[in-house]
Formats: sequence, C-alpha cells, structure tokens
Amino acid sequence: MTTTEPRALQRRPSVPSKRPVRAVVADYVALTKPRIIELLLVTTFPVMFLADRGIPSVWLILATLVGGSLSAGSANAFNCYLDRDIDRLMHRTEGRPLATGAISPRAGLIFAAVLGVVSTLWLGLLVNWLSAALSVAAIALYVGFYTMLLKRRTAQNIVWGGVAGCMPVLIGWSAVTNSLAWTPVVLFGVVFFWTPPHYWPLSMRFKDDYANAGVPMLPVVAEDVAVGRRIVAYAWATVLTSLLLIPVAGMGWIYTVAAVLSGVLFLLESHRLLARAQRGVSYAVLKPMRLFHFSISYLTLVFLGVALDPLVHLPLPF
Repeated sequence: MTTTEPRALQRRPSVPSKRPVRAVVADYVALTKPRIIELLLVTTFPVMFLADRGIPSVWLILATLVGGSLSAGSANAFNCYLDRDIDRLMHRTEGRPLATGAISPRAGLIFAAVLGVVSTLWLGLLVNWLSAALSVAAIALYVGFYTMLLKRRTAQNIVWGGVAGCMPVLIGWSAVTNSLAWTPVVLFGVVFFWTPPHYWPLSMRFKDDYANAGVPMLPVVAEDVAVGRRIVAYAWATVLTSLLLIPVAGMGWIYTVAAVLSGVLFLLESHRLLARAQRGVSYAVLKPMRLFHFSISYLTLVFLGVALDPLVHLPLPF
C-alpha cells in the first residue's frame, strides 16, 4: 500500500447501507458530470442549424442531443471509474460518488458501459450510424487516449486529450447531413485550440490538487509565465481559426461580429493573465478563474453566432 492510500481512505466518508432513491439517482447523475455535458451540447446544437442552413426537425435535434448526452455521460462515468484513486486526493473531486464509496466501482463501470451501448444504439437507430460511430470514437478518445494514456504521463495531456471534446461538432453536423465537410472540421479546430486556454487556468487554480495527486498538468510542471505564454498562443490560434469559418462556410455579419468581438475580449483576457504572471503576483491577483469563466462565455457567443447566422443571414460585401 502506498503512503497516499491511507489518507485517501481517511477522506472517504461512511456511506449508509440504505439510502433514499433520490440520493442514489443523484449520485449516478453526478457520475455523468452534467456541467461538462452542457458545455458539449453548446457546440452540438448550433452546428445542426448551420448544417441545415435553417432549423432542423425538432425530433432530430432532440434525438441528437439525447444521444450525445448519453454518450458524453458514458465517457465521463468511465473517467470517474478510472480516476477514482486520484479523485480521493483532490479537494475539487473528493466528493465524487466513486471516490466517496457512495457507488461501488463495479456498479460505476456497469453504468458507464450501459450508457455507452444505449447511446450508440440510440444515435444509430434514431439519427444515423455515422453519428453513432463518431460518438463511439469520442468515448474511446476520452477514456483510452486521454484518461488512460495521457493524463498521468504528460503535461500535454489536455492538448491532445481535448480531441474528444471536439467530436460533438462533427456529431452535430453528421446528424443533419449524414456526412462530413470542411465546415465542421474548422469548428473542430476552434474547439481544439480553445481547450488549453480554457482548461489551463482551471489547472492553475487547482495546481496543488493536481500535484498532490501526481497528475502532471502543465501548471504543475511549468512556471506561471510559461503557462501564460502558451495560453496566449492557443487563444490566438482559436480566434484566427474561428475567422477561417467566414470564407469556408460563407458566414455573414452576425457570425463575423460575434467571432470578432468575443475574440478580441478573449485575447485581452489571455494577455492580461500573462501580464499578471510576468509580474510574479500572488494567486489572488493572478485570477486564472477569470479567464476560465470567460472562455466559456467566448465559446458560447461564437457558437450562438454559428446558430443565428444561417437563420438571419446578412451577407458580407465581399
């Protein structure tokens, strides 16, 4: 037994043998990480409008969002199962059901597998099999590539592991067209480049947690200035890629204004974080969570533009 295991076990609160059904259901829902699912749906839903160049059928939207939620829930539950040991060592995650023992590892694993099978059949039978295949790929990337291979081995874990979080863009497009094209590939790139400047500020906030758990997130192994510089570089790549969608997809004024204005603010916040890091300020002054929260607003605004532009298309003069 390692020296960290007793402390991890001491943190695990006792769980009553019989608990209310509502509490049990809440624990299983928690395994799916609903807040992450919400963020993934922000990139799925708008792409469907762009793919249709209008409003897709309500049934198709609902079927895709339900299937995507089940798929993401499966990946997140697998993640909770595989990371239950380190979750016990981190204040941010020590309350997760598999870390506390509220749900047994076997039950959690079965739950994750069932969600994966149901989501695949749901998407395949009610949407199309290309979307189902992409959802399976997303689960495999998040569970196998990120959680099992990269997360505990390299500081680049979130960069390449973030590919899984880009898949909902492709799923949303394929749900409408039953095909892929350059437009969703560009949006895939937007989410890919956006992931590091979104997640690294969170990792800066919980740097001690990750260090305690032995997870080599970039802020754990690099100075704040180095992290800030990479955040700025990826933020610029994100904004420039978002502008590439204008000629590729023939976007109009609504998307262009949304992408440019939110992009400028995103870049300003990224540069401000770097400037504070270069001054060597304390965490309270560094305020990495400010950029973390704004990055969510940025992505939401860009994809809101993706959804609205084809509905009220105001073409650019060039």
